[in-house]
Amino acid sequence: MAFTIPENLHPDLMPLAWLVGTWRGKGKCEYPGMEGFEFAQEVSFNHDGQNYLNYYSRTWQIDENNEIVKPHDAEVGFWRVRDKDVLEVSLSHNEGSNQGWLGIIRGAKIQLAMDKAYQSPTIKSIEAGSRLYGLVEGQLFTSLDIGKGGHELQAYMWSSLERQSEN
Repeated sequence: MAFTIPENLHPDLMPLAWLVGTWRGKGKCEYPGMEGFEFAQEVSFNHDGQNYLNYYSRTWQIDENNEIVKPHDAEVGFWRVRDKDVLEVSLSHNEGSNQGWLGIIRGAKIQLAMDKAYQSPTIKSIEAGSRLYGLVEGQLFTSLDIGKGGHELQAYMWSSLERQSEN
């Protein structure tokens, strides 16, 4: 699907214009102490003319036939560009965490590092995190590395998503 710059996109968000829309695909989740699985994912980036993108991501565990087994994760947030290439992201997760991320935009590649986090008392806290988003052969590649439960920062989830629509 061809990409067009969204109407009424705030000028500060031009470095993120390539992200705007809905993306769907599959990925993999693996981490020490848990059984790995494949997942389906839907990610939406949209805007309302303000100086931030609205973000929503949902994942579902899938079986070997790509059928949904159960919901896995959901997160919502806001992406704001500062100084043309610095990105500030705030995310809230369904399991009870809120996270602040800082990163750099380099064309169609975004690298983020977790800056601050609040975890509800009943979940295992994430001590470190990094994210990567990039446009690879027309698909949105995402990866999330985390460090938690005494483990070093390492791969946790990654996916490849196709653009479904532009919002």
